[in-house]
Parts: sequence; structure tokens; C-alpha cells
Amino acid sequence: MTDLSEIVKAYDVRGVVPDQWDEPLAELFGAAFVRVTDASAIVVGHDMRPSSPGLSRAFGRGAARQGADVTGIGLCSTDQLYFASGQLGLPGAMFTASHNPARYNGIKMCHAGAQPVGQDSGLTDIRELVEDWAESGPPPRAEGVTEGTVTERDVLSDYAAHLRTLVDLTSIRELSVVVDAGNGMGGHTVPTVFEGLPLRLDSMYFELDGTFPNHEANPLDPKNIVDLQKRVRETGADIGLAFDGDADRCFVVDEKGDPVPPSAVTALVAARELAKSPGSTVIHNLITSWSVPEVVREEGGTPVRTRVGHSFIKAEMARTGAIFGGEHSAHYYFRDFWNADTGMLAALHVLAALGGQPGTLSELVAEYDRYAASGEINSRVEDQEGRAAAVRAAYQDRDGVEIDELDGLTVTAGDWWFNLRASNTEPLLRLNVEARDRATADAVRDEVLAIVRA
Repeated sequence: MTDLSEIVKAYDVRGVVPDQWDEPLAELFGAAFVRVTDASAIVVGHDMRPSSPGLSRAFGRGAARQGADVTGIGLCSTDQLYFASGQLGLPGAMFTASHNPARYNGIKMCHAGAQPVGQDSGLTDIRELVEDWAESGPPPRAEGVTEGTVTERDVLSDYAAHLRTLVDLTSIRELSVVVDAGNGMGGHTVPTVFEGLPLRLDSMYFELDGTFPNHEANPLDPKNIVDLQKRVRETGADIGLAFDGDADRCFVVDEKGDPVPPSAVTALVAARELAKSPGSTVIHNLITSWSVPEVVREEGGTPVRTRVGHSFIKAEMARTGAIFGGEHSAHYYFRDFWNADTGMLAALHVLAALGGQPGTLSELVAEYDRYAASGEINSRVEDQEGRAAAVRAAYQDRDGVEIDELDGLTVTAGDWWFNLRASNTEPLLRLNVEARDRATADAVRDEVLAIVRA
């Protein structure tokens, strides 16, 4: 049997199909999900990967055999599944491996109202049940419990309609928009969400194909937005959008084809949300730009800094009642969307901001993109703890330097900061640097990397 610790991650299940997991194991996960959530009904959706329909049906069978009624919403984006969980008030399971290669698949699970299932909120219990049942099979239903029903329901139109109640695009000027769906679920959701809006849509790689024939559906890697950048420049489009495989993250390029940093998108959306709800709290993780808390304060809001990771963002949003949260990785969270992340709603905000004024996107974004950043730089090291300690020792006694260890090592000076974090799954240290000018950012980057890679 597969060692489940290899496929049950901090926030989801993910591994190679069928080498690490398969439909019989998915059925056990469905049964365990119902037992742990004590659900009488659940909702299940899946992406376009070849293995996704079979895995999601198996999960549904396992859930139904434990007495839960299963609503299958079929092909969907991850944020569409969160919509269904929130709107129907049901625990949910999404079958996707996001941006991972075609041979992978996974399950993102949530409690009713799209509240996350992670290691501390049910995932560990689910794994332990699956491990037990893999030897003996799932236990029979409790006495008097009948097998649940399995029905199909299409929620795409309802999802699109809900998003469009949250952002008004009816009075914007006409925009030319290139969208690269990467053969992922953006090709399924974008046409319905954008229908009837004053947008001239240029569609790239909208054919649903989980083998990803054109490029990986991971826009965080610069090589995967090259086609989008080229098309924007060639056509003179106003904006380019790229979605990852399960379309819960959105990346933006301006009219020059230059990437817009996710921190700038976070600041822009934060300003718009604060205009709707003055004085609210906005969450940002500790490796977003200085510009994010600055803009939040300028707009009369309260910025709250968190660790990296959606479970920390969502927990802080729930604790503080925050209206919005953003991460450097292009995950955007909205109070009006059950505190869940939706790249599509962030994209609509950017389109509304751009179309509501006469200038270009690069001019608009300049207000929110204020500093020079390195981007995330990975270094493969065997002794993560030792190398991080060496970096700490090099900086801890310098004048004017502050150190905190909320998440990894963050070192802050008057004109720059950097964060060095260990990967949870690989022998990597991840470095992010920001400074008030490019020369300083490059110098700090080079000095830290020299210590990390010594």
C-alpha cells in the first residue's frame, strides 16, 4: 500500500495516478471524509485531467455508501467548487492537482461554507481512517442509515452570476483582453463569467486538456506566460490574464506584456474593497510587498500580516472579519466569497479598475508597484536549518536591522527586507528580497545567496 504520508500534504491530497493512489483509494477517502465531517450531504467537482472523472466518481461512491447524498457538479474550477460549498452549505471535494504535471491528481477538501480542511482541521483524521480501512475495507454504515443518493447539478451560471454581483463592470469602457487558460479550467469558466461584458476576448488554449499540450498550467513560472506576453504585444491588447490548471489563481500582464506583480494586484484590489467597506481589515502574508500595507493604511484600512499559506490567511480572515486577503503566489481571498480564494474575482476587479479610467494598465499599476523585488529564488541545500542559522548570524548584530521568525527568517532594514523560508516538502530554501531601488535589492540578494550556497 502507498505510504499516505507521501500524498497527504498540509492542505490537500496529491500524488501520481495510479502509482501512488487510484480509484479504490479515492473511494476510501470519500468514506472517511463523510465520517470525519459527519456530513449527510456533500458536493464534489473535478478538473479536466484524464483521471479526474473516475477518481471523483469513486470518492462519491465511498461517500454515498456511508449514507451521504452526493451532488456532483462535474467539470469546474476550484473556486467554483468553493462557491457550491458556500451556496449549498455543504462540505466539498475538488479533484485537481492544480498546476502539477498531467500524471498527478489530488483532492482539495472543505467543510460546509468553503471552510478549509487541513491537517489541523480534519485531514489528519481522514488519513488515519483511510490507513485503517486500506487493510480491512471501510466499515458498514451505521444501523438504520441508508445509502445516499448521487445526483448531478450544473452551477456554472450561478457561480458566474454571483461573481458579477460583487464587481460592477457594466459601465466600463470596452477592453481588449487576452486570456491564456493553459488548457485548464479557465477555458470552462471564463466564457460564462465574461459573457455580455464589454470585453473583446482573445482566447488562448481554452480546449480542456489535462495533458497540457502547450505549456504547464503554472503561470508562476515565467516560461509559461511567454505565449500570453507575445500575443498581448502583437495584438495591442489592453491586458492579459493567465489562469493555473484549476483556475483558482490569476496572473496579470499589462499592455506592454510585462507581468504585474501579485502584490500590486493585492494592493489594487484591497483599495477597491476598502472603498466598499471603509475601515476594514486586509490580510497579507509576510512576503508580499511593502506597498500592500502602505496602500491599506492610505485607504483607511488595517493591514494584518500572516504566515505564508492559505490556512493561515483564512484563519486570520475569520478571526478579524477581514474583507480581503492576498498572497504573493496570486491567491486572493474575499469575505464576500466565504473567505475562499478566487482568482476570477480578482481578475474582475482589475478589469473594472482598468476600464473605469482612461489610462493604461501599466500607468494604473504604477501606483501600487512601488519597490524593487527579487521574486522567489530557490536554493537546494541539504542543511536547511544550518544555512538559515548562518544567514541569521551574519545579520543579527548589524545596526538598524530587525529580525523576526514568524515564518522562516525575516530581516528588515530601513531600505530593504528579505525572508528566507524552508520548503516543507523539498530540501530547498526560498528567498524573497525587496528594496527601495533595484541596485540595493540585487546587492542584498547576492549577499544572502552567497551565504546560503556557501
